[in-house]
Amino acid sequence: MRKIILSVTLISLLLLTLFSSFILNINPAPKVAAVFDTGDTAWMIVATALVLIMTPGLGFFYGGMVGKKNVISTMLQSFMAMIIVTLLWVVVGFSLSFGTSIGGFIGDPTEYFMFQNVNINTAWGTIPFMLFALFQAKFAIITPALITGAFAERIRFWAYMLFMLLFILFVYTPLCHMTWHADGFFFKMGVLDFAGGTVVHMSAGWAALAGAMFLGKRKTQKSNPARITYVLLGTGLLWFGWFGFNAGSALAANGLAVQALGTTTVAAAAAGMAWIFYDKILGHKVSAMGACIGAVVGLVAITPAAGFVTIPHAIFIGAFAAIVSNVVVSKFPKGKIDDALDVFACHGVGGMVGMLLTGVFASSAVNPGVTDQGLIFGETTLFTHQLIALVIVSVFAFAVSYFLFFIVNKITPLRVTEDKEEMGLDISQHGEFL
Repeated sequence: MRKIILSVTLISLLLLTLFSSFILNINPAPKVAAVFDTGDTAWMIVATALVLIMTPGLGFFYGGMVGKKNVISTMLQSFMAMIIVTLLWVVVGFSLSFGTSIGGFIGDPTEYFMFQNVNINTAWGTIPFMLFALFQAKFAIITPALITGAFAERIRFWAYMLFMLLFILFVYTPLCHMTWHADGFFFKMGVLDFAGGTVVHMSAGWAALAGAMFLGKRKTQKSNPARITYVLLGTGLLWFGWFGFNAGSALAANGLAVQALGTTTVAAAAAGMAWIFYDKILGHKVSAMGACIGAVVGLVAITPAAGFVTIPHAIFIGAFAAIVSNVVVSKFPKGKIDDALDVFACHGVGGMVGMLLTGVFASSAVNPGVTDQGLIFGETTLFTHQLIALVIVSVFAFAVSYFLFFIVNKITPLRVTEDKEEMGLDISQHGEFL
């Protein structure tokens, strides 16, 4: 059955692309091409590449944390997100996210189907429309990859592939549309999310919790991290790529991009410091893993706030989020819920802390687009909207993701058998080993 489905999918894709000029309504280039800002365009090409490198960076980050017999499988799950989500985004994902709004919750799936009407001769602001679409694709790519850390070492590869596809269609694209489309429900409410605290990290964190709960605990004895050096390398790539993630979300080479670059830098540093200091206060040794996880939590937390807050407030956001996530990691009921790599505690909680603190510290002095300032400036409207959005996104992402795991499990079992789990996913799923 699986071979038939794969064959039909592949043949359909080949036929659709082969005869696209006859099937699709591809508008010709305008007689007078739009004029773009070359500096903005150059920066956004670089930012797009930076965001993409985060996904293999995440592969190293997660791959170093799992046992040696699951390194390849864990890393491959991130790499496959680059392959599958890229194509899905071109076919229908971008249209669902940024097509003409249907009720403020989802875009018209036909408007940009197969990237029709997405070309290099029309503009999105000061950059080519296609560049904007490709930049947004990289955000979609990394989101399901983030989830994989929660069910590491026990999920069947093909089941993961199916879940990833469904997650993009039914969780990511609605949240993306509601948050970043001009007619989106959250956007019109006034909710602020500069670079994806809600769309990326909260959705991934809640989906990770749903996956860990649905799949259950690992049967085999938990092993030591395979490669701490991979974790260090992955953290470096994530931090490097995150500058494209946050500063690129200004969509221009301007002062706002520089502000986001600065807040991203200091939040990650403050969080890494706070994590290891808090560990030391509790009597633990200063560890490479702790420093790396702390820095990533800081990057997560500053993401929704990057273009809205000052440098000192970014330091507070990073440090505070690291302490909160550290507490959640230590108090998380690991005996009942096996979130293998603490995805919910780091990405989910980090995203929620950043979301709420955006409502505390957002300043019109930093970004004139902020109409309702943060709680610290004596205004309550923004914080209230951020809190409402947090609750809605949390319920939506968790409930829909759990339902998707249920559906996928009905189609094909999610978990590997106990003997294959004992063998390790590298051998049992891929026939490869370190």
